Amino acid sequence: MVPFAEAWDSGAGTWTAKERETYANDLGDSRALIAVTAKSNRSKAGQAPATWQPPAESHPCEYFTDWVAIKTRGGCLSIDEAEQQALGQLAETCPNEPVTDEPAR
Repeated sequence: MVPFAEAWDSGAGTWTAKERETYANDLGDSRALIAVTAKSNRSKAGQAPATWQPPAESHPCEYFTDWVAIKTRGGCLSIDEAEQQALGQLAETCPNEPVTDEPAR
């Protein structure tokens, strides 16, 4: 869900190699690793919501809630100002969508 390049810029760059490996292979929350087409993966690359969002016909509310849940999982990844603004705009379109968390291992 949150590309490793984005995670790196959001705090993972200070993690140990073991912590980065655990993040990259996290199966503890089904939202962490999402199977997508190669085209979609290339389109998103390492981008955050400020520069990439799923196509309008996709599930913007699910993208919003999953992104926030994964970024805040364990309180370890930061959200920058541009990302916060984009997430705020998504939140406005999804006013009744709860963000649920799964505690990190």
